Amino acid sequence: MFRNSYLNRKLHSLLGVIPVGFFLVEHLITNYSASKGGHVAFLESVDFLHSLPITLALEIVGIWIPLLYHAIYGLYVAFTARNNVSNYGYFRNQMFFMQRVTGVITFLFVAWHFFETRFQITLGLPQEQIGVQMHHIATNPVNFVFYCIGIVAAVFHFSNGMWSFLVSWGVTVGPRAQKVSTFVWMGVFVVMTIMFIMSLTAFLSPEFQNLPMPVKG
Repeated sequence: MFRNSYLNRKLHSLLGVIPVGFFLVEHLITNYSASKGGHVAFLESVDFLHSLPITLALEIVGIWIPLLYHAIYGLYVAFTARNNVSNYGYFRNQMFFMQRVTGVITFLFVAWHFFETRFQITLGLPQEQIGVQMHHIATNPVNFVFYCIGIVAAVFHFSNGMWSFLVSWGVTVGPRAQKVSTFVWMGVFVVMTIMFIMSLTAFLSPEFQNLPMPVKG
């Protein structure tokens, strides 16, 4: 199924930005509301997303199918690709290698996070209980460490992937543009990682032990 390498790599690259990258940024904004506004603000952000029309269809077509393709092809690349020292040199080669490693970690993390959150809602967990669920997850030391590792891996994979996307799609062509892009996406990696960790830490607050009163319906 991956015989047409060029087409699959282009599609894999594009889906990593649209919609998977957008989904990561949206997820960051939603979760960061827990850090800035507490339990109430977090539930308001979640309610807004679930109030969108045909939410389930949007999730399946706009997120989960593209994400599944990106993940499956990414795993194929991770276990078959070789570093290209002659073309990119030591630093970029290490980034190439780390992109594959973080891709595998991100896949495992997203699958587990989906099972603990969205899938639990599908099984019957009330949507307004998601903050309480995240509190249970974050207060487990093993889960907290795993989530931190998963967050760092996911954000690195996105940031470094954006660098590669701009190169492969002809946006940053020359060495100077690629060097500037490297620093820009390093900055994005740092900022997004801090925001995600702050969001995870916010769920440790006792206010997430129970539903806020009143709960927005």
